[in-house]
Order: sequence, then structure tokens, then C-alpha cells
Amino acid sequence: MKLLTAAEMMRIDSQAINEYGIPGMVLMENAAIQTVEMVSELLPVVEGSRVIILAGKGNNGGDGLAIARHLTSMGARVLLFMLCEPESLKGDAAANYAITRKICQEIYPMTIEAHLDKLMISILQADLIVDAIYGIGFRGELPELESQVVRMVNWSSLPVVSVDIPSGVEADTGRVCGEAIKATCTVTFALPKIGLILEPGKEYAGTVSVADITIPRALMESADLKTHLITEAMVVKCLNRREAESHKGSYGHVLAVGGSRGLTGAIRMTALAALRAGAGLVTAAVPDSLCNYVDAACAEVMAAPLRETSDGAIGLEALPALENLLGTTTVCAIGPGMSRYPEALNIVSHVLEKSGVPVIIDADGLNALQGQKEHLKNRQIPVIITPHPGEMARLAGRSISEIQSHRLEIARSFAEEWGIIVVLKGNKTVVASPDGELFVNVNGNPGMATAGTGDVLTGVIAGLVAQGLKVLDASVAGVYIHGYAGDRAAAVLSMPGMIAGDLIQFLPEALKTLER
Repeated sequence: MKLLTAAEMMRIDSQAINEYGIPGMVLMENAAIQTVEMVSELLPVVEGSRVIILAGKGNNGGDGLAIARHLTSMGARVLLFMLCEPESLKGDAAANYAITRKICQEIYPMTIEAHLDKLMISILQADLIVDAIYGIGFRGELPELESQVVRMVNWSSLPVVSVDIPSGVEADTGRVCGEAIKATCTVTFALPKIGLILEPGKEYAGTVSVADITIPRALMESADLKTHLITEAMVVKCLNRREAESHKGSYGHVLAVGGSRGLTGAIRMTALAALRAGAGLVTAAVPDSLCNYVDAACAEVMAAPLRETSDGAIGLEALPALENLLGTTTVCAIGPGMSRYPEALNIVSHVLEKSGVPVIIDADGLNALQGQKEHLKNRQIPVIITPHPGEMARLAGRSISEIQSHRLEIARSFAEEWGIIVVLKGNKTVVASPDGELFVNVNGNPGMATAGTGDVLTGVIAGLVAQGLKVLDASVAGVYIHGYAGDRAAAVLSMPGMIAGDLIQFLPEALKTLER
């Protein structure tokens, strides 16, 4: 499913009107009808219910006026509070006001100070509120009058239905500066807006319902719309079916490179997650002195010894052995548990240079590239990086707060600039491709904020690549499967009580669900 910015929604709205000849009034009417259906679901009975509608001056307010008309015709007592002068309405909104004022008997322009008190009294007696103050074009902070109104609404315990997006939430970012409506549910039109998916907008939106207002499907499926919501259906299409005539070699060989003295757990989890994700073979290439730890932890993972430094990390003398291993595998994951040390950059750059298979870089593999990201450029093999916000900040030369405030834009621009796939981990993990496609994952939970979950994700993606998935498909499917396993672990074990290894145990359940 596509996710839209405000500008993209306005563009396809305009195309529907100007290229397909669908009148704007028809779109507005359809929006109103779909919203009224949601209102009807929330009210025990519409007839006789007291409904407050808050309408602004734009098309969102026009939707509110049409909703007022429909609810009045259904027998509701509608109190319409207008946060603008009726004379300021234009186009379809003005046309709807001309009709609605003849039908709805209680219209209160909020430009009259006494009507603010009227709103407060009405809230105490109402059954439901419809928020149609601002739509997707809103940016910044609400003016004082609107802020007062929003505070009243949020103070009440009434169900609130927001039209397209809660007033005060920015459609492109989910950002809230000051006050914003805290909706029970939001009826958004045609396709979800990005700000309804990202925090804090998601928390203000409540339950989101996507309503069909007859925007032509060709417009909603346009290749120009490059931001996607990762769904179960999308992931199912990515996965390969297993054939009866197959063997371990049919499902690829993962090479997991990493580990150092005191940090063997990370590479072990990456290796085991790759097996649980379905890889036929997994080899963990680790410093020589750590091979016994890998063997003891997981009988199914093969251990390959590498020459090591005096501190127990992978040494430069291991480069020929690494090159030989790369020639026998399907995909290489490098970085988990590798530790930060001077030779790390040489190890990572050598793998990038010599590998003939896709390379996934995580953790200390990414830290080694700090200030040296030119090593990512112009590679003949696909490269996936899986940074958390701190690693992304170091790579991009930005602050962590900048990364978190502009996750989608930074992931997309970095992927395009360096010709790689970026899997930016965190709440709403983002997958960005070199051609500008962006995928947002919405499953997962705060219980996954524990050491090692990123190493598990690296293993899952590696295991999927090994089985023949395209690197973008493996990244998209990997973050969804990883999030699903995290949600199941939280449901069974609790968020505070879960650890990264628990996710590995729930990977088979995630895959079983998708197989169905």
C-alpha cells in the first residue's frame, strides 16, 4: 500500500478532477459519506444524537459541512461550529455551506467570542465530535483560537472522528507543534498519509480507516508514488515456495563475519537467525580463539577460524581466508560483534572489494566506515546497510535528533547517493532503495529495544537473500518478519522480559503464518 505526502495527495486529487473529469464536489461528497459511516458505527443510534462538527475554511471544512448536512438528514442534532467567517469559504466548501446553512439550524461562527462558551457547554451535552478544522495542508502550530478549541475537545471524554488527519498533525512527518486533536479514529481518504503512520501523529490519529472516495486506481498505483507501507500481503509475494526436490544447497549459504573477544553473542545470533529464516547453510567466520564458543552455542552453524589480533579481533592476516570463504557463499553479513579497532576498516573494505555476492553491513562494520563511506560507492555487488539511529548519524555526519526527525528523507537520500539499500532500524524501521523507493514497517514494539535485536535482523535478511530473494525484497520481508517475531515474543513473554534471542525462537511462527 502506498503512503502519501500532502503534495502527492493534492496532486492525485487534482488529476482526478482535471484529467478524469470527476467534479471536486463528488469527491467531497464521497468523503462526507464515508465519514458519516464511521460516525454511525461509533454512535449507538444516529437519530437524536447530539453531534458537534468543527469546520475550518479549507476543503477539510467543506467535508465537515457536507457531513453536517448528512447527519442532520439522518435525524441527528448537529451543532456546527465554524472556525472561519462563512464569507471566506471558496469553491466546493462555499457551495456546501450554501446548502448546509439551509438544512442545519445551529451554526455558530467562532469569530463571536460568546460562541466559545457555547462550544464548552455543547461539549458537556454532546455524544460525538467531528474534527474538520484543518486537513493535510496544515504545517506548524495552531493559532490561539484553534488551540483553545482543541484543548476543549481533548479535555472531553467524547469519541472524536477526524476528517483525513487530526487537526494540528503534519501530514508529511506526523510532527505536532503545540496542540493537536486526539482522535478516537481518523477517516483518511484514498491512501494513508505518512503522518498517520509516524509518531507522534499515529498516537493522535487513533484507529485509522482508509476510505474510498473514487480516486481512480491508476492514480493511486502510480510509479511516481514511491513511499510504501509494508503489509503482510506484500511480504507473502516476496517469499519463495520450497520445492519437493531440494536440498540444503538449494537455500543458499550465509557467511557471517564478526565477533571479537567478549562479543561472540552478536555473531552467534546473526548466524542462528539466518538459519531460522531458512538459509540452507551458515558459516560464522570468527577469530580463531572464538571458534569453540560458536560450536558450543549452535551445532547447526559451521565455524571458520580467522587469524586474529592480539586483542582477539579479526586480523589483517585473515584477508586471504576471508576471500576464499566469499567464493563459497551466497551472501555475506559482516559487522556484528566485530568491535571497533583500527584494522576493521581494512576488513570491511576488503570484503566489499572482493565479494562477488551481496554484502550486508551492520554494527561495527558500519562504525568502521565512519568518515570513510566512499568505500560504499560504485560497488558491483548489492550492498545493504542496517544502521540504528546512532550508526546512521555517524555515517551521515548528522546528529541523532536530526536522524530521528527526518528518518524517511535521510534514509532515502543516503540510499540514492551511495547506491545501496538502507535499513534504518528503530520505531517504524525504514527500508530505502537506490532508486528512491521507501518502505515503512509498522509492526514491532518497544520490547525490541534490547541488545542484539539488530544482529537478529541482519541474520534474517541474510537468510532470505541466501534463499534467492532480491536484496530489496529480502530487506522488506526481513524487517516485517523480524517485527512479527518481536510482537509474538512480547505477547508471550512481556516487553520488559523479552531478549533478542527470544525473537529467534519466534521466527518459525512468523514464517508459518506467512506460509498460510
